[in-house]
Amino acid sequence: MLLSVHPRFATAILAGSKTVEVRRQRVAVPPGTPVVLYATAPTMALVGAALVAAVHVGSPREVWSAHRAQTGISRREFDEYMSGASQASGLTLTEPVTFEEPVPLSALRAAGPFHPPQSYRYLHGESLRQMVEASSAAGAVLHGVLGTPVPV
Repeated sequence: MLLSVHPRFATAILAGSKTVEVRRQRVAVPPGTPVVLYATAPTMALVGAALVAAVHVGSPREVWSAHRAQTGISRREFDEYMSGASQASGLTLTEPVTFEEPVPLSALRAAGPFHPPQSYRYLHGESLRQMVEASSAAGAVLHGVLGTPVPV
């Protein structure tokens, strides 16, 4: 799974101080799913990876009540982000790994067409191959540390 996050949140996830990422829609991934973190502007790069330990889907109120201390955001930020949403997901992330070298958007695009997702997207063979081509460091983390099969 490729997850777009603001640089502030990517840093907090990789530091281990933010262990739950919230989304405005239902996210259906099983525990153990690898997540590649794409830090949005101004960073615009793949910066690290983690594993999904659990996904809590419920109303925004339920997700906040269960995970507020792990989200790395204030109640006001949460309420603004969730405004109008009837459903929310809290992705518990574990085993964060920071890439030695971030993989910039330009390198990803040099390896083929690449469009960072607004929120997230599932990664399949071609997308994984493209990320490996863009950076051997990211590929090593995806393949070795997370145990992800990466077609090369």
